[in-house]
Amino acid sequence: MKLVFLGTPQFAVPTLEAVVRAGHEVVVVYTQPDRPKGRGQELALSPVKEAALRLGLEVRQPERVRRCVDELAALQADAMVVVGYGQIIPQAIIDLPPYGIINVHASLLPKYRGAGPIQWSIANGETVTGVTTMMINAGLDTGDMLLKAETSIGPEETALDVGPRLAALGAGLLVETLDGLLAGSIARVPQTDADATLAPILKREDGLIDWNQPATVIHNRARGFLPWPGAWTTFRGVRFNIWRCRVAAEPPAGRAPGALYASGRKLFAACGAATAVELLEIQVEGRKRVDAPAFLNGQRLSDTDLLGESSK
Repeated sequence: MKLVFLGTPQFAVPTLEAVVRAGHEVVVVYTQPDRPKGRGQELALSPVKEAALRLGLEVRQPERVRRCVDELAALQADAMVVVGYGQIIPQAIIDLPPYGIINVHASLLPKYRGAGPIQWSIANGETVTGVTTMMINAGLDTGDMLLKAETSIGPEETALDVGPRLAALGAGLLVETLDGLLAGSIARVPQTDADATLAPILKREDGLIDWNQPATVIHNRARGFLPWPGAWTTFRGVRFNIWRCRVAAEPPAGRAPGALYASGRKLFAACGAATAVELLEIQVEGRKRVDAPAFLNGQRLSDTDLLGESSK
């Protein structure tokens, strides 16, 4: 096929590479404009732009793709592929390619429509996830489904573990989808809105821990929200990030939810429903990320230490 590719994040790179490797003609790659990044605020290229330049592809970076209807029409592409582009595609563009606009979405639709499907599926304790290729329409991930592929989520896996696996899975599925569209062998399946769930864009406050929740809930959210917004609380009035944790085998022995305590060289926090999490790697605001023994070397805990007493 003659394709236009629209994408921005690292998640989209395997798909771009796969369609080129499969012999499709990518005439133009659209990606978000270069943005300031880091302390120096130097302009940074998106992962898709870096990949496109490496592959020798033309790159365009409009501030608003909705203003590019005429130039997209002039390309006369058979289809467009969208993977995490970061802008809404207007109907005037959706109507252009004869084979439509195909999206790789990182969930088993109609579950987890929205910007954070990987994070929310883990945070909600799902044990199976996957990718879906779908036709773009004017709604939020509401277009007809084409193909799906599943993968399991391990009990300790984080969004950083699952994301790359889904990216590779989606790349292969997209190539399979293009082949099927060309052959006329794919049936479009409408989504059932009644079965839909949402995965909204993450906010800083999503990572704030409610210590009244059971340990399993807290552990899942810590896995799902890595690296941002992360799982966080407060300790002695400052932010306290939990980078790695696991559900503790032993109950917290009558301690109130949020109580921070040590047993030997291990660090624990009491949770709701008489459960606890073991904190494996943490970071106090203004200090380095450390494991539990290193934290205990520098802190003398008291029976009154309670996580989340105040937020900053």
